[in-house]
Amino acid sequence: MTQEKDPRPLFLAAVAIAGVVMSAQQPADPYRSVAEQYVKLVLAVGQHDADYVDAFYGPAEWRKDAEAAKKPLAAIDSQAAAVEAEIAKVAFKPDPRDAEMWTLRRQYLSRQLAALRSRVAMLQGKKMTFDEESRALYDAVAPSIPTSEFEAVLKQLEEKLPGTGTLIERYDNFKKGFIIPTARVDRVFQEAIRGCRGNIPSIGLPMNERFTVEYVTGKSWSGYNWYQGDYKSLIQVNTDLPIYIDRAIDLACHEGYPGHHVYNVLLEQHLAKGRGWIEYTIYPLFSPQSLIAEGTANYGIEVAFPLPARLLFERDVLFPLAGLDATRVGEYYTVLALVDRLSYAGNEAARQYIDGKIDRAGAVAWLEKYAMYTKPRAEQRVKFIDQYRSYVINYNLGKDLVRAYVEKKMGRDKTPVRRWREFAAIISSPRLPSGLK
Repeated sequence: MTQEKDPRPLFLAAVAIAGVVMSAQQPADPYRSVAEQYVKLVLAVGQHDADYVDAFYGPAEWRKDAEAAKKPLAAIDSQAAAVEAEIAKVAFKPDPRDAEMWTLRRQYLSRQLAALRSRVAMLQGKKMTFDEESRALYDAVAPSIPTSEFEAVLKQLEEKLPGTGTLIERYDNFKKGFIIPTARVDRVFQEAIRGCRGNIPSIGLPMNERFTVEYVTGKSWSGYNWYQGDYKSLIQVNTDLPIYIDRAIDLACHEGYPGHHVYNVLLEQHLAKGRGWIEYTIYPLFSPQSLIAEGTANYGIEVAFPLPARLLFERDVLFPLAGLDATRVGEYYTVLALVDRLSYAGNEAARQYIDGKIDRAGAVAWLEKYAMYTKPRAEQRVKFIDQYRSYVINYNLGKDLVRAYVEKKMGRDKTPVRRWREFAAIISSPRLPSGLK
């Protein structure tokens, strides 16, 4: 990619924010005790909720202790409340050069614990609306979008996809021309990974960072990054449904570079290991951290592959590798850009479904009508909502919040160099969703 100047020095400087005074003599960590208790509480919740602990690479004996004790939910909540009180009492004056990071850490621990207590309350039977739940768990509430906005987009799609049959049938037939043949999926995906990796600056990733890719079935999601610690990830790609060509770059960037894999590697490198902040050895899925993780992973797609560069790479590399007609790249992405404007329709389906305003069939029908999901994909999405509930806001709202924050921090300097610098600062520090506003 052609750029005005080498982005690496600025990018590395941004990443170094996480370790600005690492080389200096550090005082005893005033948050060490509460951080350890936080990690152990997350592990304890994981004994009641199989999806809760997304990643853990701290002391193995802590996990064993949690499994052996299986602490009751009421006891977990009581201890979490006590830890919250401990955080409020910590008196600490950090080096002024590093004060922001310590403030972010304090806020992070407090808000993550509050989310943990909310998840515990849900596991004990507390009912919340969609918006109440997302605020409690993810520190954010997605806007409610009137159906008229979706209908306006659907009208434009009607014009782009003329012919017989319903709009969703025409859209489904259109997309069939862009399915990656099963035998070519891995080759296309591996090339997309190389493309994403090649488009990010030298950000000081550890030499031994790496991930492996597996293809799986029977999941409610399309892709997943299982971070394993020591700078390693396992990325799984769900092949239950056809994989369209756009998903190659989307998954490679979102799950890998500069998405979940890079995010977790940098947190481990600069915070867990670099600073000894033990709370970053664990990732509770139903927490504010997920909005940052998913938002940066989705925004990272367009940071690594701005649309003009993406169209060229798709046309010259991925479409031919998949055996698809490369002359249709522009046509395909024009339609996808319209469909992307319907992403919040998925939130509306989840909101109505969780709030009891529509049933499962109604949620499927809503996704078919307003989000342009085929019935099989709509049914898979409702399974995702059943499992992860208000988590759905983390993808679109998360991306929008991260993009707006980066654009604001860039000011008048809209160069790729500056964009990478501000993006690096987010994925290298303990940010909260409310801190992006």
